Amino acid sequence: MSSTLSVRDICDRYGVSEQTVLGWINRGELRAINVGRRPGAKKPRWRITQEALEAFELSRTASPPQPRAQRRKRPAEIIEFYK
Repeated sequence: MSSTLSVRDICDRYGVSEQTVLGWINRGELRAINVGRRPGAKKPRWRITQEALEAFELSRTASPPQPRAQRRKRPAEIIEFYK
């Protein structure tokens, strides 16, 4: 079985607050498993698998920026009287 990480482990790894990690979990960006005794408990105990963490990191990996379209130059023989 794969190892799991707690919310605090994720906070320490990325240098963010617990609220940030819980927000990622609530928005579905980071998959987590509630290992609390009761499913309807007020305070869930989240665990994140290594596979879920790798998928999260891949989804947030920066991609190179799109190339910018170059502006067309106006032909020199056109004279503009009104701007």
